Amino acid sequence: MNFFNAPIHTWYSLYKRDLPWRKTRNPYFIWLSEIILQQTRIDQGLAYYLRFTEEFPTISSLADASEDQILKLWQGLGYYSRARNLHFTAKYIRQQLNGEFPGDYDSIRSLKGIGEYTAAAIASISFNLEYAAVDGNAYRVLSRFFGITEPIDSSAGKKIFTNLAKELIMGTNPGMHNQALMEFGALQCTPKNPDCLKCPLSERCLAFTTHRIAELPVKKNKTKQRDRYFNYIVLAGKNHTWMRKRVGKDIWENLFEFPLVETTEEKSIRELLEQDEFRQMNEADYSVIENVSSWKIHILSHQRIHYRFIRIRLSREINMPGDLIRVNKEDIFNFAVPKLLETYLSENGQDVLFK
Repeated sequence: MNFFNAPIHTWYSLYKRDLPWRKTRNPYFIWLSEIILQQTRIDQGLAYYLRFTEEFPTISSLADASEDQILKLWQGLGYYSRARNLHFTAKYIRQQLNGEFPGDYDSIRSLKGIGEYTAAAIASISFNLEYAAVDGNAYRVLSRFFGITEPIDSSAGKKIFTNLAKELIMGTNPGMHNQALMEFGALQCTPKNPDCLKCPLSERCLAFTTHRIAELPVKKNKTKQRDRYFNYIVLAGKNHTWMRKRVGKDIWENLFEFPLVETTEEKSIRELLEQDEFRQMNEADYSVIENVSSWKIHILSHQRIHYRFIRIRLSREINMPGDLIRVNKEDIFNFAVPKLLETYLSENGQDVLFK
C-alpha cells in the first residue's frame, strides 16, 4: 500500500494546517477537539477549542463545571448532546477512573459520546495504537482512489472501507497516518471541484482515470427533514422579559428560549390569537403586540425550523406560567440559547429589546 500511503504522508508534511491539537498527544485535548469538530468546520471549531481549553484546562475542571456553563460556552455549535455527553464523560473519568483518560481502544470506545471513529482517533493519536479513523474525508479519498462504488452508508460498504483502512494503517505512524488521510480529504480531495491536476495520487486514482470524481463516494440514504413552525413570544417588561428551559428529549435540550407556541404551519396573528397558550400572554388590558418579525428558516440535520419573533409590550406585572423565569435586562446574555435566539438577541440588543 506504499504507493497510496507515501504520497499522502509526504503531502501532509508539506501542507497540513497548523492546529493546536496537532501539537499535543494529551488524550483530553484530542478528545475535546474531536467532539467539537464533529459536524463542525475547523475554522469555526478552532475558536471553541481555544475557549474550552482556556476555561477548562483539565478533565477535572470540565467535570466541575455546571451544565449551564458548558452549554453557554458551546452556544452556536449545535448538536448540544455532544456537550452534554462531554460533561457526563468528564465526570465519569474523574469519579470512576481517578481522573485518568483510558489508554486502550475498548475502554475509550465504552465512554459515553465516543463512537468508533472518535475512539480510533484518540487511540492512534494519543497512544500510537493501530486503529483506523475513517471519517467523511477518508471515505471520499478511499472511494475515489480505489474506485469503490459500494455505498458508504451501507453495511457492506462500511465493512469494505473498514478493512481497507485497517490494511493501510499497518506499519505506519498511526496518529500521523489518520490525520494525513483526513487532512488530504479536507484540503485536496474535496467534495466538489478537487484540483486533480495537482494531486499526487491522480495517476493511480481510479475515479480520476475513469472520469467518475463527481460520482464517488456513493451514498444510499438521504437525510429526510421535517418542517416545524416556532412562534417565539418576546414579553417585554420595563427592564425584564421571561424565558423557559427546554426539557424533554427534543432539540436544544436544557437550553433557554422565549415562550414558544409551536404550530403545524405558518399561522397569522389572528389565527394565533385563537390558541390558549398565546392568549394568556396577550390579554388586551395589559399588553400590545409591538412587533412581528418575518418568518425565517433554521436548518438542522433532520428538521427545518420555520420561526419568527412576536414582541409583546407589557403595561403591568402579570402572573406567568410556572415554567417561565423572569430575566432581567442585564442578565439576558448569560443564558445558553439556540443559535437562532443568539442571532436575534445580538441583532436587537438589550436596548432595542427593552426600549
